[in-house]
Amino acid sequence: MLDAFNEKRKTVIDLLGQLTDIAAGLGANSTRDHIQKGVVNKLEDNLFRLVVVGEFNHGKTTFVNALLGAHVLPIGITPTTAVIHQIQYDEHPQACVVYESGLRRGLQFEEVKDFAIGNPAPVPDPGPVRVLEIGYPAEILRQRIALVDTPGVNDLSLARAEITYDYIPHSDAVLFLLDAGQLVKESERVFLQQKLLGQSRDRIVFVITKRDILRPDELEQAVDYVHAQLRKLVDNPRVFCLSAEKCLKGLREESGMDELLDYLAGFLSQERGRIMLDNSLGDGLRACNLLAKGIDAKRRALQMSIDEIDRRVASIEEDLASQATTIEQRQAAIREEVAAIKAWTKRDLDRFVLDVCQQIPRIVDEAEVSELKAHLGEYLERTFRDWAHQQTQEIATALENLAERTIALVNEDARDAGRRLATMMGSDLSSPVIDVDIFVFDVGVAALAGAAGVAFAFSSFMLGGALLAAAPLLAWIARGHAAVETRNKAKELAPKAMQDAAASVWPKLAEMIDGFAINLDAWVVTAGEEVHREVLDVLIAARGERERGEGARAISMSDCQHHEARLGALRSQLEALRGQ
Repeated sequence: MLDAFNEKRKTVIDLLGQLTDIAAGLGANSTRDHIQKGVVNKLEDNLFRLVVVGEFNHGKTTFVNALLGAHVLPIGITPTTAVIHQIQYDEHPQACVVYESGLRRGLQFEEVKDFAIGNPAPVPDPGPVRVLEIGYPAEILRQRIALVDTPGVNDLSLARAEITYDYIPHSDAVLFLLDAGQLVKESERVFLQQKLLGQSRDRIVFVITKRDILRPDELEQAVDYVHAQLRKLVDNPRVFCLSAEKCLKGLREESGMDELLDYLAGFLSQERGRIMLDNSLGDGLRACNLLAKGIDAKRRALQMSIDEIDRRVASIEEDLASQATTIEQRQAAIREEVAAIKAWTKRDLDRFVLDVCQQIPRIVDEAEVSELKAHLGEYLERTFRDWAHQQTQEIATALENLAERTIALVNEDARDAGRRLATMMGSDLSSPVIDVDIFVFDVGVAALAGAAGVAFAFSSFMLGGALLAAAPLLAWIARGHAAVETRNKAKELAPKAMQDAAASVWPKLAEMIDGFAINLDAWVVTAGEEVHREVLDVLIAARGERERGEGARAISMSDCQHHEARLGALRSQLEALRGQ
């Protein structure tokens, strides 16, 4: 299925490449650059990221090696020295250490098996390691797949923050490994509930490793048990059972690996691949509209004298300058509404924390001391997480409504500009329609438009580490103090933990709201100038051809006819592909 997707991807890239040729031939440099940098490069560079997560000694690295088809990564390093590995396709095996500072240091491939954070660092010491990047010619990687092997730890709740709050939110699928010898441990259940499900519920694939330790009758029972346990957490868990060891020995049919790979190929190509291609084809069709307008403008410009072209260029530049006032009005409206969204978000956060803090004394008094020791920290985190989920939904809806209203206004501005340009050029220059879906895709808020997608983008990051400050405080409660002392300390520490968490969350939440506004603000400027820039590009190109004489003008007129025919054929092909 990934082969089929990649064939479609190549077809789309080829068609978009033909659009850039037409744009270059017209002199429409703005449209050419947008297609190449904003659409084609995304398709060419895109990777399907699979993140592998599992506790230490669950056969995680053996599983990754089985996916790669060779013993590439070291097995048996201790959980305290492991470092994140990101593996992508390369014709020749190679490796690079990437430090938190941004420094990159090449590594001999043979050193990968010995690499650990505890190894002697070069002088001067570059600081903590962020990731070890590995290039390897594995067939699965050739399919535009990148594997991220995360450190195995004895307790997943201690996993490094970037696994949960950086790599997982940006993954296309999470492969969560379970050990056939100790299925669905309590620590795994807690990690799923508290760290993973909120970010990747629809993208988690569960893999039972070491299936060769189970008899055939035990295998079916194990899978049934895992399904039953996971259904308490996930509506429809996808569970596969395999033996990485057998796969590495070449016994693929017995290993169960093919079933997993077939599922992943279908998931990646049908879900994520469909979204990616649909957005790219939508951009391509939008570019067709721009280029059709450009062809018309250039054909008319070629019939003008150089002086006439110069007068129209001056008029369009003057009109473009006058657009600045309208753009500033749109930007001011964005800033005003974003400020209101931030204000009510901060108000809701303060009220939420105050309400919880007021309830804590009653909760502490009514609970058994043993319950406080076991569940108070979990209760605070769950309460905060539930609030955050609801709040980010509301924020996302407000921001999406703002984007839709802004787009509608900019569309109207573009239509007005198109009518003015038509008067200047003596033609019917209709302005393009700017889709909400395309806007959302371009600013990188989510792959699909909708409040749920935007809410995911926010909630994936806002809670990262927010409640870590509470852990040392709440740990005091579990130290076996007397009941009265424990209750008093809980009443003191729990409110402070909530306040510290809120203080940690708010700056990040405000930053993300501001980030959305900055992207929308920048888009308003770009979209507001787009119609003018397109016509200016082709006018300037036509002027150059008029200067070269009648022969160049005749050739350019013929080229316009040729471009028009090609563009019509390309539009039909893009529409047909998008329909599929």
